[in-house]
Amino acid sequence: MSRMKASAVGVRSSAVRGGAGRGASARVVAVRSLAQTDGLPVKPSIGKGVVPGGKGGGGSNNGKPPMKGGTRKRLTAANACSKVEFDQLPVNEIWAEYAKTQRPDIRNYFWERYLPLVRYIAEKTYTRLPDEVDVGDLMSAGQFGLMDAIDAFDLAKGVKFETYSATRIKGAIIDELRAMDWVPRLVRHRTAKVSVIRDKFEMRNGRSPTDDEVSQALGATGEDLEKILKDSGAVMTVSLNRKAFNSDGNKEVTEIDVLKDHSQQNPLLETQRRDIKEMLTRGLSRAERLIVILYYYEEMTMKEIGSTLDLSESRVSQMHSLILARLKSQLQNRTDELEPDDRED
Repeated sequence: MSRMKASAVGVRSSAVRGGAGRGASARVVAVRSLAQTDGLPVKPSIGKGVVPGGKGGGGSNNGKPPMKGGTRKRLTAANACSKVEFDQLPVNEIWAEYAKTQRPDIRNYFWERYLPLVRYIAEKTYTRLPDEVDVGDLMSAGQFGLMDAIDAFDLAKGVKFETYSATRIKGAIIDELRAMDWVPRLVRHRTAKVSVIRDKFEMRNGRSPTDDEVSQALGATGEDLEKILKDSGAVMTVSLNRKAFNSDGNKEVTEIDVLKDHSQQNPLLETQRRDIKEMLTRGLSRAERLIVILYYYEEMTMKEIGSTLDLSESRVSQMHSLILARLKSQLQNRTDELEPDDRED
């Protein structure tokens, strides 16, 4: 027994002196010899050449438990299923996989990847449009164009997807703008043409052109010119909540704040109109007053006035002539009252 222990100690000491190149295998042999000498069971990991807790054992995973399924599978577009995994792959490989399988998860990945391109094109287009257009509507239309571009993209053409999709996205936005516009495209073209001619004339001559000068520039006369000018002044729909102009106060001045309401009557003009009517009808009989009011204020004809007053049309005409002669003589004596007061306060 003592001889066996001595041999084991000799093996262990030789393993220690064995050098760096054979250190791992020597340690494995020494441990196994000591275990067998002491009557201890040999662990399977030791039998496989791995020293528990060691750093330089014969295993290839540095003391870590082996992975399930053996070696790790290489990440490809076929087995990738998340955005993080797709980002690690070449984009051409993902496009090739999508062309073969049309997988929805790959389609969603492309949609998220190129969505900032839609925003860029929509905001760039929005800078040349009126304030009534919402940039959100442009982005919604551009997203449909992006989805169509993803479905129709062909990697074999040798064109980058950004270049191809930009045209499709911009085209979808323009189609949406045309669908939203109630004015025909021909009218828009004529409006732009006349606007360019007017701007060039103003820059060259410092004043607005006349219709004859616009006619010479367009090369159109007669009905054609009238139609072009009419189309160039097409009515636009505007938002009453948009800013009308900059103000010095904190409140923003909108179009509805400065919009003139033509249905409302001017109190000053109404007062003047009433005073003139009272002055003209003063001193007239009831029938004469009715003739003046119905003819000039109600805009009725002589025949209609005669049927209302139960008089003939010729009698109404005769009375009307007499009333005018009398009013003319009265107004000549009151000219000073009707002249505007130009005196300054």
